[in-house]
Amino acid sequence: MQKEKKKKKQPIRKGKESFIWPLGRRNYMLFGIGLITLVAGYLFLMQGPWDSFWSRTLAPVILVIGYLVLIPAAILYRQKST
Repeated sequence: MQKEKKKKKQPIRKGKESFIWPLGRRNYMLFGIGLITLVAGYLFLMQGPWDSFWSRTLAPVILVIGYLVLIPAAILYRQKST
């Protein structure tokens, strides 16, 4: 004979559950600034010959700031709860 598995009772949920979106307006603004920074970095990368100041020095710095600072900050930022 097989043993019957006992079903766990699910707790009764009172009230309506609501999902709170974790990203706010400030997150989206930071993400937008990060995207604009990335576009600017790639535009600077296209400027002039390959050994110019714009494409060799300025563009990589702007891209690093966009990819490693602004985009992660937009994802990780949370407002302080009161």
